Amino acid sequence: MGPAPLPRAFFQRPHLVVARSLLGNLVVHGGCVGRIVEVESYAARGDAACHTAVRPSSRVFLDSHPAGTAYVYLNYGLHWMLNVVAKDGRRDGLILIRALEPLAGLAAMAVRRRRADPATLCSGPGKLAQALALDGRHHGTDLTTPGGLFLAAGAPARLRITRGPRIGIRLAVEKPWRFHLEGNPHVSKGG
Repeated sequence: MGPAPLPRAFFQRPHLVVARSLLGNLVVHGGCVGRIVEVESYAARGDAACHTAVRPSSRVFLDSHPAGTAYVYLNYGLHWMLNVVAKDGRRDGLILIRALEPLAGLAAMAVRRRRADPATLCSGPGKLAQALALDGRHHGTDLTTPGGLFLAAGAPARLRITRGPRIGIRLAVEKPWRFHLEGNPHVSKGG
């Protein structure tokens, strides 16, 4: 039996709590599995860097979908980005999955990424989407149900988590809402 999906209640907490808690858990899709080693959180309200601040359709999406839903978008027309909805009714947000440590399906990931080094397969949000074959078809996916794309509980471990400013954005860069596993070689550059 494979990994069990995280329950919806996991995502029904403040976005910063969910973001930090995602580290060490798994992204599962099409025979590929990766441990989440880096995330960034974006507040649905009052965060100039969040899509909800500038895209009315993003606000509608967040309001009309439950916690634990995938928010997938194409960044600059080049790279797909996997985010998850976190909602507690007051501190809702979107959490960008920035990097994974590949655990299963490495051969398929290597073909999609046209490289073999495991440290470079999923060391960035666009890279991991390419490695896992994620795209706009996955927007709106319920990540709490098995099969297809879902998020699963990882092996419990004591994690050393580093917190710092978000990267790759121009607005609200001062918010220390980027979390990653200290010293993990799969974290994106800037980690």
